[in-house]
Amino acid sequence: MNMGEKKRRLTQVICAVLYNCNFTGFVNGKIYQGKLKGGCVPGLNCYSCPGAVGACPLGSLQSALASEKHKFHYYVLGLLLLFGILFGRVICGFLCPFGLFQELLYLLPTKKIKKGTWGRVLSYLKYVILFLFVLAVPLLTAIPGFCKYICPAGTLEGGLPLVLMQEPLRELAGILFSWKVGLLIVIFILSIFIFRFFCRFLCPLGAIYSLFHKVSLCGIKVEESKCVDCNRCVQICKMDIQKAGDRECVHCGDCVGHCPTCAISYKKPEFIKRKTHADRS
Repeated sequence: MNMGEKKRRLTQVICAVLYNCNFTGFVNGKIYQGKLKGGCVPGLNCYSCPGAVGACPLGSLQSALASEKHKFHYYVLGLLLLFGILFGRVICGFLCPFGLFQELLYLLPTKKIKKGTWGRVLSYLKYVILFLFVLAVPLLTAIPGFCKYICPAGTLEGGLPLVLMQEPLRELAGILFSWKVGLLIVIFILSIFIFRFFCRFLCPLGAIYSLFHKVSLCGIKVEESKCVDCNRCVQICKMDIQKAGDRECVHCGDCVGHCPTCAISYKKPEFIKRKTHADRS
């Protein structure tokens, strides 16, 4: 693990702790409901996790869509736009606890399934899930479809801890909870053999952030004048990219040091560019 990867891993761990720093919740099994819960964290992190101090952007979006007729909470949409424009899928690579969890599973020493054309095709599945379960189901049925039927982060961080800590919930757990636990186990197993399985193929939050890949202020960029189309970045990357910085890129930076023409680098805000240019002058 190089220095850049160590820094990224440290950032992931810090974010996971900050998102879930209501440590007393893990002791008493109660969900924090203070003022901070009115805001969303950037990554996928369940509102119902006993340690969570912020809301999940996907859960908040579904709740807004499922709310009373003609009453949409525009601040949720505003936050998603803000996160997307500022960071895009940098959030997936650096600021998402469930992404970190999948990467740790992938470190287990087993034979891995190599990426290929099949992965690029399946990567579109997360857009289908976004449309059906995050948008259509809440609008048509007033049910937060993704949270209720799919979200593995919710099962891991919220469902399992609360069911284990609260006896009444254990008695209420039924077929739906069993389905979600089974789905979580399948995702766990596949994440051992396939890098970031959930992120690549199923995560609707990643699908939302991918829409900002051309305009986000943070992340990696490719200087087209230096690029020789050698595809080294594609070969190095464990995601289903077709070029560094595209919609499937989580901006981990693995490709930066492997580019033979140094065409790939991290974007710098304009004020940093001006300062660097002034220093050189």
